[in-house]
Amino acid sequence: MPRTRRSTLRQIPSGVWVLGFVSMLMDISSEMIHSLLPLFMVSTLAASAFAIGLIEGLAEATALVVKVFSGTLSDYLGKRKGLTLFGYALGALTKPLFALAHSLGIVLTARLLDRVGKGIRGAPRDALVADITPLHLRGAAFGLRQSIDTLGAFLGPLLAVGLMLLWANDFRAVFWVAVIPGLMAVALLAFGLREPAYLQVEKRINPIRRENLRRLGAAYWWVVLIGAMFTLARFSEAFLVLRAEQGGIPMALVPLVMVAMNLVYALSAYPFGKLSDRTSHTRMLAFGLAVLIAADLVLAASNHWGVVLAGVALWGVHMGMTQGLLSAMVANAAPADLRGTAFGFFNLVSGLAMLVASMIAGLLWDQLGASATFHAGAAFCALALVGLGWRPSAKVA
Repeated sequence: MPRTRRSTLRQIPSGVWVLGFVSMLMDISSEMIHSLLPLFMVSTLAASAFAIGLIEGLAEATALVVKVFSGTLSDYLGKRKGLTLFGYALGALTKPLFALAHSLGIVLTARLLDRVGKGIRGAPRDALVADITPLHLRGAAFGLRQSIDTLGAFLGPLLAVGLMLLWANDFRAVFWVAVIPGLMAVALLAFGLREPAYLQVEKRINPIRRENLRRLGAAYWWVVLIGAMFTLARFSEAFLVLRAEQGGIPMALVPLVMVAMNLVYALSAYPFGKLSDRTSHTRMLAFGLAVLIAADLVLAASNHWGVVLAGVALWGVHMGMTQGLLSAMVANAAPADLRGTAFGFFNLVSGLAMLVASMIAGLLWDQLGASATFHAGAAFCALALVGLGWRPSAKVA
């Protein structure tokens, strides 16, 4: 088994590794901020849970809506790297706004601009991974990129905790440090990745013409529907941070819950991605939903730090089982020349679901308490399981 694992890793194209480390650096930058942002908004800017849910939902929905246009444009141009680079650069340049924010309006502006950058880079980057990876390795490639990416989401909160302890809970100083890895990500992408030549010479036509959109068949739209249902069942991770804070964990240590979640996510994404290349996708998605139901029920039961940690770890397992898999399913269900568009529409629908889910979570949190929020998440999981039981006659890869 170890020899097989090494052999698979050697077969994955070097461009996938570069994109993984670019994502890792940007995630270190982003998560240093995002792991502290809910606490910053509550303690410094006096925000309510609903306001946090609204800001997070709008931000994530913005990112996913923008992916439609960037993915379609990358298909039309036949080029992915330029848009991906611009998206990472925009994300890096918005980080100083968080350090300068003195109102929720500025935080919202910073989050929206940051997520616009994520939206611009997301679909072209995912399409680029599919373009440079053979079909039989796509699950492993998406899982590997997700694992390296999520390593950054593990290191970012860890750095945030260390700096908060060192600098006596100085949020703004930590936010300034977060600018550095973002700029490193932009430099690595600019100089470390060469786009495949065939993407640049092949003639393209408008991807969103009606006859082209018809080529995205029932199997693809089923994946879109399932992805949206998964997003409804899994609202913003800001609520994991708030749940940990309820348990009386010192403010500087609260981001450790995101460290735990992302460590589990990083360790599980590649093995589950590799497994998805040789097992039933719907069965793995169903197991992922079952794990998320368990996570929600655990988080609803108590705000004791041990219980919260267990729930957050289960949340990470769910992410590792499902996120790379859904990306591979989109890539497999779409024609090669429409992959950017396919990822864009997938993320548009998921973005709208994220907005709805985060607003509902925030309202339930304010009106009925944290337990109601997580119980609602478990209920949405049950609906998603029903959705998995229906699928079009066309076989989904």
